[in-house]
Amino acid sequence: MGVPDPIRSPMTLRSYHGAVSRARATHGRAAPTNNGEPAVACPLYQESVELIGSRWTGAILWVLMSGPMRFSALVEAVPGMSDRLCCNRLRELEAAGLIDRRIMTRPQPGVEYRLTRAGRDLEAALTALGQWGHRWLGAHPSDRGAYHLPQLQRR
Repeated sequence: MGVPDPIRSPMTLRSYHGAVSRARATHGRAAPTNNGEPAVACPLYQESVELIGSRWTGAILWVLMSGPMRFSALVEAVPGMSDRLCCNRLRELEAAGLIDRRIMTRPQPGVEYRLTRAGRDLEAALTALGQWGHRWLGAHPSDRGAYHLPQLQRR
């Protein structure tokens, strides 16, 4: 008989059909479909977007793409970000496995942050997002000032 598929369970399908009915009632059309099935938002996609979409997180990841950085240099590299907020975001990124925190004892004591393999794997996505922003959000450069997406310089 096999293990029931949680995605195709009757309760799940009933929930999605209810969502489609509500969408039709409020918007006058059905939700997008995939081969006749209601479209379903992937929970891992949503989790990914929420993780890198937190305020300053994308900027922190972008800056760390160039190589390891100490906390003070990281705060300096992201204008407008407070020490407290930077610390909170770094903890979140470390817990998610996107960065490593290394305590430095020599030559100067301090903490250094670097991307993990999973964090470095976001480079293509962050670059694409930056290019999209310049294309669609930067349509009026005079409104936002002239800024060009920097090329990453590897250390």
